[in-house]
Amino acid sequence: MLTAKNIVKNYAVDGKVVPVLKGVSLSIAEGEFVSVVGRSGSGKTTLLHVLATLIQPDGGELHFGDHDLRRLPEKKLNILRQADFSVIFQFHHLLPYLTVLENSLLSCMHRMKPVPKEAVERAYHCLGRVGLADKADRLPGNLSGGEQQRVAIARALVKSSKVIFADEPTGSLDKATGEQIMELLAGLHQDGMSLVMVTHEPEYAKLSERTVVIEDGMTKR
Repeated sequence: MLTAKNIVKNYAVDGKVVPVLKGVSLSIAEGEFVSVVGRSGSGKTTLLHVLATLIQPDGGELHFGDHDLRRLPEKKLNILRQADFSVIFQFHHLLPYLTVLENSLLSCMHRMKPVPKEAVERAYHCLGRVGLADKADRLPGNLSGGEQQRVAIARALVKSSKVIFADEPTGSLDKATGEQIMELLAGLHQDGMSLVMVTHEPEYAKLSERTVVIEDGMTKR
């Protein structure tokens, strides 16, 4: 479903070009749960961001189904990203002045247009799935860190995306809360969701079907 071939990504640091990804190739099948692991600075988060089209690579190929993502016009890429990709970050990126329900509906909010009733109903269903239906009217500041991450997961579910990208989704949580979040993600996979997760926790990586190791900007053979 998602294929990257010979992906190269460089960053400019103090006027020098620093290679981060050095020809990474990776394929994600529909419904597959893949973990990306590696030492800090190995390039795993950069790879996830490239796969999710949050950043553009400097070289290589990136395909999603029949779409060549590197050749899609920005407008069409935005439409595809909005419809098919969701990203869960280490830090939840919730808007503090919106309620839990409103944060979960962010992808459905468009200027001057009311949120469809069906989307609101789906949001309540997704919040129930992550155990937060009774806190739909609360502000994020009144939630624990684990609950805020659950809102971020509900927000991803509301979109009905084909792929969820999770970038260290438990990195800012204590062990017990992190395990609860991983149970949620594993449950999504059991329901057929495609997941790509960056993690530094070996025990969490074992929950996935396949683990990809990034070392010095390349997949380890």
